[in-house]
Amino acid sequence: MAEMKTTIKTVCIDLFFKKGYFATSISDIAGGSGIQKASIYYHYASKEDLLFHILTSTMDDLTTTLKQGLAAVQGIEQRMRAAVRSHVCFHLERQKENFIANAELRGLTAEHYRSIVKKRDEYESIFQDLLRQGTDEGVFADVDVKILSYAILTLCTAGATWYNSNGRLTVDEIADIYENFIISGLKQGRFERPAGH
Repeated sequence: MAEMKTTIKTVCIDLFFKKGYFATSISDIAGGSGIQKASIYYHYASKEDLLFHILTSTMDDLTTTLKQGLAAVQGIEQRMRAAVRSHVCFHLERQKENFIANAELRGLTAEHYRSIVKKRDEYESIFQDLLRQGTDEGVFADVDVKILSYAILTLCTAGATWYNSNGRLTVDEIADIYENFIISGLKQGRFERPAGH
C-alpha cells in the first residue's frame, strides 16, 4: 500500500511538472500509476490532496536539509554560506517538486494554502535570523532583513526554473557561484544614502 502511495506521488510530480496541476486529470494519474481511477481515492482524498502532500513533504524536507546543514557549522559567514548552498542544491536536485511548489500554490484550498505559507514563513525566519546576526556582529551590511531574505531566497529558488542536469555546470559549481555572489554582496553592500534622504 505504501509503495503504491509513493508511486502515485512520483507520477503526480512528473505530470504536474510537465503538464501543470490544472491540466492533469485523475485519469492521467491513474494511467501513469497503472491503476484504476477509483483506486487513487484509496490513497489520496483528491487531486488537491495530492498536491498538498507534495508541497508539504517538499517544504518539510527543505527545512530539515537546511537545519542539518547549519548544525555542523560555526561562525555567521560560514553559516550563511551553508544556508545558501543548502537552498540552491535542494532546489536544483529536486527541481520538479520545487518548480511545482512555486507554480501551483493557487491549486490549494485556503486551509492548505495557509498551512504551506506557515511552513514557508518558518523557513524564511531562519534566513532572517542569520541576516540579523550577521548585521549585529558587523559581518554583514546593515540591511532590511525581511526584504533581503526574500531577495536571497527568490534568487536561489529561481534555479529550479532553468537548471539543466545535462548543462555545463554541476550543482556544486552553481551553488559556489550563488554562495560567493550573495556573501560578497552582504559583506560589501554598505549602501550610501543619496543626499537629501
